[in-house]
Amino acid sequence: MQSTLVSEYRKLDHGAQAQRSLAYLRLRRAIQNTIESGAFPPGQALPSERDLAKRLALSRVTVRKAIGGLVEDGLLTQRHGAGTFVAERIVKSFSRLTGFTDDLRARGLKPRVKFLERSVGEVTPEEAMALNLSPGANVIRLRRLRFAADKPLALELTVVPQSVIGNPDAVKLSLYDALEQIGCRPTRALQRLRAVAVDEAQARLLDIPLGSPALAIERRAFLEDGRVVEFTSSLYRGDAYDFVAELHGE
Repeated sequence: MQSTLVSEYRKLDHGAQAQRSLAYLRLRRAIQNTIESGAFPPGQALPSERDLAKRLALSRVTVRKAIGGLVEDGLLTQRHGAGTFVAERIVKSFSRLTGFTDDLRARGLKPRVKFLERSVGEVTPEEAMALNLSPGANVIRLRRLRFAADKPLALELTVVPQSVIGNPDAVKLSLYDALEQIGCRPTRALQRLRAVAVDEAQARLLDIPLGSPALAIERRAFLEDGRVVEFTSSLYRGDAYDFVAELHGE
């Protein structure tokens, strides 16, 4: 597995573009590519900083910086005295605007979706306020059960103005992929998170015991011009997700 990572790094380390890049960014990308390929599965230990520095002719400071960035992104975890490992729980950063599919792909996991509802209807008062729409406007609604391979991880209800996506069938695996294809991928979002206990229907769909802890998140996502393009209410299994945020002092 170490040889796979070394090969990936050397593949990125060529040509004028590589010379303009920083070594720690190339290493960071190489590690991420190796995880996404499945060569480093969840729970896999990475080679030590000393070994990586020696094999790649890099300083340990460079290796440490590359690994530190992936720890912040949630792809890696560090255990004191044990080393660095590919994250087993899905660690989602609030500092980056990504979708469910993006998060799983970045960790080498296979995203899957089951649509519980795909419909067009008139906007409700709550949806109109969230999306800044006038009464009577139409929206598409996507109620989805989200999986990593065969494991259910999240329930989502997403509402998008029909003026943005006319046909709900245009959304296949990823809403953000569909939005990107029409030049409407959001550039920022506001999110609200709270802890809840799942009810009977939610527990059955997520395959967890009644009353299990979960994380409820509401997201409003915006285009660069300020238009609201997405209103999503999500329920994430508490035993599978960690959410992190980077904070700065004044």
